[in-house]
Amino acid sequence: MAEKDLRINEQIRVREVRFISGSGEQRVMPTYEALAMAKEAGLDLVEVAPQASPPVVKIMNYGKYKFENEKKIRDSKKRQKLLKLKEIRMQPKIDEHDIDFKSKHIKEFLCEGNKVKVTIRFRGRELAHTELGLVVLKDVLARIEGEYVMDRTPTMEGRFMSMILSPKSKK
Repeated sequence: MAEKDLRINEQIRVREVRFISGSGEQRVMPTYEALAMAKEAGLDLVEVAPQASPPVVKIMNYGKYKFENEKKIRDSKKRQKLLKLKEIRMQPKIDEHDIDFKSKHIKEFLCEGNKVKVTIRFRGRELAHTELGLVVLKDVLARIEGEYVMDRTPTMEGRFMSMILSPKSKK
């Protein structure tokens, strides 16, 4: 339940509430009594579980409570990692050094937690020898061994042969 839906002080319009004190003990009491206790303490009466019967209320500083909740939400958003799909393009006639170089980049992307789409582009008569592209992709996989999980096996899409790799989950 979002804080916008929480009722405070006079917005609570039920006859009885389940009051939770600061020490954690609970008791059912009339709403006006709980409201008087909150005013006496200089704090707010906040309905924390409106779906309960009777609704559960606590005495707290509502502004501070709202701030703490927003802070938790911000922190959880910071910890979320957005997965990006990086693409590495090659041709079937690629040199050994270039495969090494591209494989190193693929490893780096996977270590950063990104997915990688490895694509081989065929031009002209190269389309007649798509098996050469498969050899290159298998060579790349051999060089980055143990660093990946294959999401999509090598498949042809028009003039391109591609596969998608994702990082191995750390346990």
